[in-house]
Amino acid sequence: MNADAATATEPARILLVEDSETQALELRLLLESHGFRVERCATAEAALDHLNHGLPDLVVADYHLPGMNGDELTRQLRLSLRTRALPLLMLTGARDGERQGLESGADAYVAKSGDRDLLILRIRALLRERLGSVAPGAGETPSAAAFRRGRVLVIDGSATYRTFLAGLLSQDGHAVTVGAGAEEALAALDSEGEATAFDCVTVDLLGPTFDGLALCRTIDQRRGARVAGAGFHLVGIAGSNPPKDFLVQAYAAGADDVVSKSDAEVLALRVRGLVRRRFLEEDDRRIAGEFGARQQAVERARAEAEAAEARARLADALERANADLALANRKLTDAQAKLVQAAKMASLGELVAGIAHEINNPLAFILAHQGTVERVLAALPMPETDPAAQKGLAKARDRVGAMRMGLTRIQDLVLNLRKFSRLDEGERSLVNVPEAIETVLALIQHKLGGRITVERTFSGRPEIHCTPALLNQVVMNILGNAADAMPEGGQIHVVTETTPETDLIRISDTGPGIPEDLREKIFEPFFTTKPVGAGTGLGLAIAYSVVQAHSGSLTVETAPGGGACFVIGIPRQTATV
Repeated sequence: MNADAATATEPARILLVEDSETQALELRLLLESHGFRVERCATAEAALDHLNHGLPDLVVADYHLPGMNGDELTRQLRLSLRTRALPLLMLTGARDGERQGLESGADAYVAKSGDRDLLILRIRALLRERLGSVAPGAGETPSAAAFRRGRVLVIDGSATYRTFLAGLLSQDGHAVTVGAGAEEALAALDSEGEATAFDCVTVDLLGPTFDGLALCRTIDQRRGARVAGAGFHLVGIAGSNPPKDFLVQAYAAGADDVVSKSDAEVLALRVRGLVRRRFLEEDDRRIAGEFGARQQAVERARAEAEAAEARARLADALERANADLALANRKLTDAQAKLVQAAKMASLGELVAGIAHEINNPLAFILAHQGTVERVLAALPMPETDPAAQKGLAKARDRVGAMRMGLTRIQDLVLNLRKFSRLDEGERSLVNVPEAIETVLALIQHKLGGRITVERTFSGRPEIHCTPALLNQVVMNILGNAADAMPEGGQIHVVTETTPETDLIRISDTGPGIPEDLREKIFEPFFTTKPVGAGTGLGLAIAYSVVQAHSGSLTVETAPGGGACFVIGIPRQTATV
């Protein structure tokens, strides 16, 4: 890849550091005429500030600058990780400027008075190295050795010069491989591997035994064909003061630099600078690779953490969804049970109301005739001469009175049934507590019989604002359970109390009581301790829901006699008109 190809789409950026306005204008016009984009700084200090905002592709700096000179600028660039591999071309008019510039870290030296075309060729060669170098992350792996010797291949037809140059380069610590001609050079290049790749190749362009320019062109083609990029630097060695046409051909053949064979010390400095740049590029790639690996590890760890967090959130959401579903299922089951029981109670209420109505009609008829018969029998005179007639009339009068008592009891029972099953039980009203409790006791008298006695202590408010179902259904369920818990007989105590905020109804028995571990379950639907077929487990659950509808409480505790004591608490409410 050459600079022309690179600049076909985007011009190469050059930072020109020159204090002379005349020299700066001349160089700017020259560089821009060849397609480069130029930015100029008058001092080294300004150039360093400029580099803080962006990096060019190449720096062209004058050696003699006000304040910080060119070699100090070069040292500053080589100290920074961002700029240490940035190509730098030094311009100077002093003879010793090249040596000083190369030793401080410059990549090339061009005399200010030199040919301008050669300056352009030199810039293009440096840009070719810059733009054709190995991309960051390629080549050296992050685990590659941080320190190694430079590897140099010397191709020269003269055995004496080969030995001299190899010794000179070895003094700088380089590992030098020599070759006498094209075949040995290409064989050495073919045999190099990742661990033995050359950093710099020097070719005698005027060798008597081979065509130096052709060999230079072949070597350039081989390094250009590499997947990793240019790799090594290619230095052409020519005679003293080579003509301009020859230099143009050498740079066109791929040489990155052309050095006079007579100035071996400058050649060594050039090779040292090129190898140093190679090391810097490798180190940049190594650092970039390590940084990239760390970034990938961080990104991978972050992705894994986010995935784990997402899985945890999903698991939590699934667990919450399952819990919500289970709760909804329980509520649905409870609602279905309550609906079934409510439907049963509604049907039972309608049935009881109908039966009570049907019984009430013939009962009224019988009571009316009973009264007539009782009045007629009372009006009949007692026979004085017939003892048998006297006895029969007295017996008839007693039987009619007994009939009146039985019919009155039936009438009271029908009235209680009608009170218990009234259809307005969903409406809140003032309910007489003692009367309602007596009604319930009368209805379950068949379960109580004579084996269970009921004590009443109505010390609370006689009337509370609630629905009749609260006292009808809730009290009946609790009293029924108390009667079932005492098959051998016992005692039930019903107490009403009043506090400033709550009306209380306590129903206690002398039965076996409820164990502690079952007290939290007795209000759950379908939970029962009765034998199969003896209970549905819905009575207390429905009673609990009715009390909750009044914003009240239904609790169970141990009675003073050891049995169970159910406490119904209803908040005080003011009746609305």
